Amino acid sequence: MKTNKLSYRFGQYSMFAGPAFALFLAVVILPFLYGLYLTFTSWDGVSVEKPFVGLGNYATALADRAYWDSLGRTVIYSVITVVLVNVVAFALAYAVTQGLKAQNLFRAGFFIPNLIGGIVLGYVWKFVFNRAFVSMAVALSHSGSSSSLLSTPNGAMFCLILVSVWQYAGYMMLIYVAGFMSVDQSLKEASLIDGCNARQAMWHVIVPLMRASFVQCIFLSTTRCFMVYDINLSLTKGEPFNSSVLAAMHVYNQAFVYKNYGTGQAEALVLFLVCAVIGIAQVFIGKRGEVEA
Repeated sequence: MKTNKLSYRFGQYSMFAGPAFALFLAVVILPFLYGLYLTFTSWDGVSVEKPFVGLGNYATALADRAYWDSLGRTVIYSVITVVLVNVVAFALAYAVTQGLKAQNLFRAGFFIPNLIGGIVLGYVWKFVFNRAFVSMAVALSHSGSSSSLLSTPNGAMFCLILVSVWQYAGYMMLIYVAGFMSVDQSLKEASLIDGCNARQAMWHVIVPLMRASFVQCIFLSTTRCFMVYDINLSLTKGEPFNSSVLAAMHVYNQAFVYKNYGTGQAEALVLFLVCAVIGIAQVFIGKRGEVEA
């Protein structure tokens, strides 16, 4: 049998990639296309009939002030969280690649928070903010009462950012660790011999060579932050006064709580497009800089 025949190639593809492609088609592509169709209907998520409304759901989404407020909060949350996650992850990766004793144990310890589900993580930290920190504040101030950070709008957003950084930093740390280990140490030693100090060697030699790690980490942390829902649900539930409702939670509430499935699906598509544009632009700019470096 000739290996260059189309039938042979199709058979090989079907044997090895066919099952994965079928699952991807059933789990991702078809639901996405069906959801796209639902954006043109006024389906409530329950009834059999799906009245066609054309672009009405998109008009409703564009006029939904609460949705754009939640998207604005998501942008602010994502910008702050992405910066902090990558700064903390880079610092941790640098610390655990300097030959410290039990550095593998530290790597595992920093990575563990990423293994905990967002729902469980949110409830654990909710107890910490509402009980542990409040009790400590009362004991230190010697007063009879103290409020939780989750009881104020700014405090709730701060808690969301803090928990997200605590969860995501360990995962991004592993990517930066791989980046540090891929840098040839002879280049750093050569820069030190040529008169650079440790800070200059880090900034002008190591960091440019780790640009691929920065691109990956920023992309992953950005997409995670824009799509975050589980921590938002378990930690704040959008309170107080819906001041911490992020875009994914608003989309869920629109579709499944308020039974406006078509509008919720349209808002989800808008969120997907915003996230895709930001992610692709970030990767394009990062890759272009990587080639220049």
